[in-house]
Amino acid sequence: MTYLGEGWDSTAVLVDGWVERRPRREEIGPQLLREAVVMPWLAPRLPLPVPVPEVVSSSPVVVRHAFVPGAEVADLTAPMGRQLGEFLLALHASSVDEAALLGVGPLVLPVERFRAEVRVPGGEELLARLGDLPADTVVHGDLGPEHVLGHDGALTGVIDFGDLHIGDAAIDLAWTLHATPPEFAAALADTYGVTDELRERALIWHKLGPWHEVLHGNDIGDTRVAEIGLAGVKERLRTGVSPT
Repeated sequence: MTYLGEGWDSTAVLVDGWVERRPRREEIGPQLLREAVVMPWLAPRLPLPVPVPEVVSSSPVVVRHAFVPGAEVADLTAPMGRQLGEFLLALHASSVDEAALLGVGPLVLPVERFRAEVRVPGGEELLARLGDLPADTVVHGDLGPEHVLGHDGALTGVIDFGDLHIGDAAIDLAWTLHATPPEFAAALADTYGVTDELRERALIWHKLGPWHEVLHGNDIGDTRVAEIGLAGVKERLRTGVSPT
């Protein structure tokens, strides 16, 4: 058994060539079980490898899937941007109706908790804009550098579909357009066909990202995590980019 790491929701270990994942909190169990239903349907539609979990145990919840090769990419390039643009085109073309039948639902944002726990100048204006965003696309929902894998100058996979939902396509463009090297972002935008309106919606989601980190820090009682999240909230509201 080899420990691979943990995220906010689950832990992962490598066992006999298989990645085994377990929920870190009880409420994440159904999320992992849903992945085991949805991903066999979704994976053949996508141009990059993704995890396709199967259920090992439902009580306690344990799922496993083949190891997706690659690692987090230090230098994102224009060819990688084109690859990810093609991946997102395929993902976002997936049938919303079919996904819903498999248990994929809408995103429920903790807006009232945001208001209560993240009180910053300009925050209310950002939250007010969330009500105008569409919810008509199957999206990854948590696309960031730790979930896009590569090797030898090419992308090799996308992982962690726990936040898959029916929502705004722009959520998957938040990091890719607003926190990546210009050549990567430009190639992705050209491949995907990003419009000015879509880019602006992506910026809203990018600015919202650290708000979740504040709530997560509060939930686990880690003031340092919450403080880092709050610094990110303030910086992105001010500039639209991540702190360096």
